[in-house]
Amino acid sequence: MNSYPKYAQVKNRKYEINTDFRIAIQCDRLAKSNIKDEERALAIIYLIFGDKGLENSQDWNELLTISLKYLSCGKDKKEDDEEEQEIDMDFEQDWEYIRTSFFYDYNVKIKQNTYMHWWEFYNLLCGLSDKCILNRVRFVRNFDVEQIKDSKEKEKWIKQKEQVALKKENMKTAEEKRLDELFEKQLRGG
Repeated sequence: MNSYPKYAQVKNRKYEINTDFRIAIQCDRLAKSNIKDEERALAIIYLIFGDKGLENSQDWNELLTISLKYLSCGKDKKEDDEEEQEIDMDFEQDWEYIRTSFFYDYNVKIKQNTYMHWWEFYNLLCGLSDKCILNRVRFVRNFDVEQIKDSKEKEKWIKQKEQVALKKENMKTAEEKRLDELFEKQLRGG
């Protein structure tokens, strides 16, 4: 039996958490987007708690705090975590690597309609073996080519890193645009 959270309590109100891992992945995408901070916060509250989360504006600060702790699987952010770390994985760009790795390591097929609690998904993701495709790709992304002295070998590694490099994206997705419109409407009281 797992003890993954399904509800949050703010004052005397109980909010159901949308625990599907795909929602957490959408929140991750929002966190990396270049929308305004207030819109991002409201979008995350909406994704995690639905309409009920937006109905009580007096709870927004607490709901955001709860959302962020939920998305970090109950762990508090440490100051060390605040430093810019090189990102070696992106849920969207690496999705096929993730799916393949889950099947390789756990014999779990993640399909379009597969439900899995975010914390379970994240724990499985963190527990993937070094032999799975995702972690091999991450190893290449993180590999320091400067330690290689042989020029041919170094060139080989540079090409491998280029092949699996993450693309930098600044364009809003259709979902982000839809959420922008929804929150503009909410902010106007509509």
